[in-house]
Amino acid sequence: METCKSHFMMLLPLLFLSHLLTVGSVDHYRYRAPGSIRLLPDTSPERHLQMAAGAPFKITLFTDLHFGEAEATDWGPLQDVNSTRVMNQVLDHETPDFVVYLGDVMTANNIMIENATLYWDQAISPTRNRGIPWASVFGNHDDAPFEWPLEWFSSPGIPPVRCPQPTTSYSAEEECSFKGTGRVELMKNEIKNNGSFSVNGPRELWPSVSNYALQVSSSDDDKSPVAFLYFLDSGGGSYPEVISSDQAEWFRKKAEDINPDSRYKQCITCLISCDCPTIENSE
Repeated sequence: METCKSHFMMLLPLLFLSHLLTVGSVDHYRYRAPGSIRLLPDTSPERHLQMAAGAPFKITLFTDLHFGEAEATDWGPLQDVNSTRVMNQVLDHETPDFVVYLGDVMTANNIMIENATLYWDQAISPTRNRGIPWASVFGNHDDAPFEWPLEWFSSPGIPPVRCPQPTTSYSAEEECSFKGTGRVELMKNEIKNNGSFSVNGPRELWPSVSNYALQVSSSDDDKSPVAFLYFLDSGGGSYPEVISSDQAEWFRKKAEDINPDSRYKQCITCLISCDCPTIENSE
């Protein structure tokens, strides 16, 4: 399967695991205690992130973590342990206000159970455990169909049974189904997590699910944006890698809806995130 390299488009180069940016301040390295932003209540029509007075808004990006990759090997689980360790170090050192998981959170084509949300929850746990809000966008591996490794097949052509341990909560019928977990199910699980700002995008764009926008508001007025964060599902996995014309039209209309006639001239940052690069960025 072709692997997409993630890009945070328009403004930023992106490191393999994480990259940091700030909004609303040139003071990139000023230390701020956790909780320096204020989250508008869940009862708001749209949940906005709101900056704290006198503080920059720092975002950390984690991309291509690939949890669950080669889970039947020795090195696969160790890779997940090392990724968790690095994320813990980054979050403790940088104390970001917000985290973006920029696709390929896990390698679903290597995961042998239907409920891949176990790996998803493991990947976001460093952020969730610190009470830092986050959002996610899907990549081309997050809901990829399971791929049978050729080495699993014995000489008679019968694959050995490699299912979850009997201690798991799955029924015998589910344990060996290898159905995978689709984008909609993954997003439902993601939204259940307290602290997640991820959104099930417009139904008319499905199976492209993670299409949405978030607003970062100024500290003195929750109606006054200082940044818009756009998330686009670039496909792959269960369907082709593509940003469709329908998605492009949704983006155009969404941008006009939340910033009509570009009335918010003071909005200093507009960022688009997706997993697979455009043709222009891949060359």
